[in-house]
Amino acid sequence: MEVAHGVSMQSSQQQIVSNVQGWLQSQKPVWLCTILKTWGSSPRPIGAMMACTLDGELVGSISGGCIEEDFLQQLVDGSLKSQYDEEAKPFIVKYGVTAEEQARLKLPCGGQLHVLLEYIEANNSNREVFSRLLDGLENHTKVSRVVNLESGEISVSDNSSDSSVSIDEQIMTHSLSPMYRLLLLGAGDVAKFVAEMALALEYDVTLCDPRPDYLDNWNVAGVEKVSRLPDDVVRERFSNPYCGIVALAHDPRVDDMALMEALKTDAFYIGAMGSVRTSAARRERLPELGLSETEIARLHAPIGFQINSKTPAEIAIAIMAEITSVRNKTQA
Repeated sequence: MEVAHGVSMQSSQQQIVSNVQGWLQSQKPVWLCTILKTWGSSPRPIGAMMACTLDGELVGSISGGCIEEDFLQQLVDGSLKSQYDEEAKPFIVKYGVTAEEQARLKLPCGGQLHVLLEYIEANNSNREVFSRLLDGLENHTKVSRVVNLESGEISVSDNSSDSSVSIDEQIMTHSLSPMYRLLLLGAGDVAKFVAEMALALEYDVTLCDPRPDYLDNWNVAGVEKVSRLPDDVVRERFSNPYCGIVALAHDPRVDDMALMEALKTDAFYIGAMGSVRTSAARRERLPELGLSETEIARLHAPIGFQINSKTPAEIAIAIMAEITSVRNKTQA
């Protein structure tokens, strides 16, 4: 039995691509803004996007508020379209170049953003591009949006770059990442706090526990609950580099069954809760399940950063901090 709560989640990039694709399908042209460079303190990272229709429908963020307001004002007064009409190709706007502008836009001291603005017409070519981008993200594969800065033509590449945005001569490559997933094993208090924090960090979260008495009494809005055997769930849905697997059941029948399969996958993070002694005993058991020393070495156990945590909430903080660290190193 599976019980789903809420709707399927999307990463911020996926939400923007999905909205742009929908607007183009509805014959609405779109302004798309992409951060190319930052200096000093920046409210949003390189590669962050914002999209907007001519009617002012907006999704995404490049500053957290003030630049968006400035952008919408230029959209209303027509100055954006005037800048585009001068050369009829993407153009770069530099925000925060002067101290006065930093103050007006409420940017942090020294903060500066270079933003690429594209006017995307609702034609068949652009609709096909954003449909392909959305398909790739929904299938948990990394795809790139390739923009010819001279012509404005957009295409799709399956090759991913080490950086979010790269520019080679007049070609910009913007690497897009799919939604990251977390599989939590064991319906307990720690899993509740981990799930809530993971949702806030834009993970798609699934809770698996084959023990009905545990699962029926565990609920976090937005988390899918699954009562199937954990090794089957890992094999079918959590075997790619955008997945993390977190064993929290404190029951070898649940945890070890999942780890037996998880440690053979490409999941970016695999961890198991337990003391030093419990973790040592687990490492002694795992070879009996057919796992090699190299595979077992991938296991984070005891799980999380060691912060002398005692309560379920503190343990969850330690776990999500370690997962975040590992994920960021993987992305680097």
